[in-house]
Amino acid sequence: MAVFMVVFVVVLGLCICTALLRWNEVRYRKKGLPPGTMGWPVFGETTEFLKQGPNFMKNQRARHGNFFKSHILGCPTIVSMDPELNKYILMNEAKGLVPGYPQSMLDILGKCNIAAVHGSTHKYMRGALLALISPTMIKDQLLPKIDKFMRSHTSNWDNKIINIQEKTKEMALLSSLKQIAGIESGSMSHAFMQEFFKLVLGTLSLPIDLPCTNYRRGFQTVSTTSMMAVKYLHDHPQVLQELRKEHLAIREKKRPEDPIGWSDFKSMRFTRAVIYETSRLATIVNGVLRKTTQEMELNGFVIPKDWRIYVYTREVNYDPFLYPEPLTFNPWRWLDKSLESQNYFFIFGGGTRQCPGKELGIAEISTFLHYFVTRYRWEEVGGDKLMKFPRVEAPNGLHIRVSTY
Repeated sequence: MAVFMVVFVVVLGLCICTALLRWNEVRYRKKGLPPGTMGWPVFGETTEFLKQGPNFMKNQRARHGNFFKSHILGCPTIVSMDPELNKYILMNEAKGLVPGYPQSMLDILGKCNIAAVHGSTHKYMRGALLALISPTMIKDQLLPKIDKFMRSHTSNWDNKIINIQEKTKEMALLSSLKQIAGIESGSMSHAFMQEFFKLVLGTLSLPIDLPCTNYRRGFQTVSTTSMMAVKYLHDHPQVLQELRKEHLAIREKKRPEDPIGWSDFKSMRFTRAVIYETSRLATIVNGVLRKTTQEMELNGFVIPKDWRIYVYTREVNYDPFLYPEPLTFNPWRWLDKSLESQNYFFIFGGGTRQCPGKELGIAEISTFLHYFVTRYRWEEVGGDKLMKFPRVEAPNGLHIRVSTY
């Protein structure tokens, strides 16, 4: 009897699961929608997406093509993996393809943050922000502050084992606090740091208010690129040699106390190439979200109003037609400036949403690398695991043993 009950419960459970999956598929089987699967009610295919990451996208593309429907991140979503179509979507915000970021981000940062607004409001806010971080501002006001901070932040690391992930996180936040509010590193900034990191994780988490989720904790990052640059430089000695050569040439013209100047920064061509290649290969950003403000036709399909469109740009970074030997860390490829202007260059966003802090971020990373590679050599302690999805991080830290160069 007990065995019969167990079998009955299992069969009943399977029938209910099958019925729910079937009901959810029928629910979204509207005329004109692209092919795809929707998964479970409410949760959709989010679990599979987060567990499998890029493989989920590749499998769906193999089944349905470069343009398919799914239910991820809490809402029905169209995923676009077509480079030409992605460019169109990012360049046509005025045609009803506005930012569509997760509810968690809107709840924490507000509906009027620059990433969420569009139209004239976005244009005004972006203009005001660009005025604060323009090349002139970086040259005359921000670069001297960045140099002073990086010189101090990277001091006294010799003969120590450090967690470079934590150090670069601290670097990104404390440098920003210094530039924006004039706050020096101290007890107040360090107390703020942990809460800030919780908030950042919360803005990118699922919009489900459960205890112990990042969304919940979010209520109570330049850093990744810097960390991965240190990792790639360690793994590729020839690249490190070329980068160090560039920075030692700059230092040879200066006294030990002299800061990096604007002309020094502009001369760091190979450093810029290292930053670009790190961003490409590590894929710091997987894609961007848009939302339809009206029913519209895209790629021959009809997309309902208020659906999200996930412009998935990750695979473009590994396209062998754009980047020969795409899995090889090769900064020299970026010395060809035409690569920055090609149509599928989405490393820093695209269209009117290209990251306004791009040059400031490059200035910060370049200054960090300048002091790091001219002061130190390093080796990995070993055993640290790197995770590249849903975000790039080392769950247990990335530990290196640092010694004087």
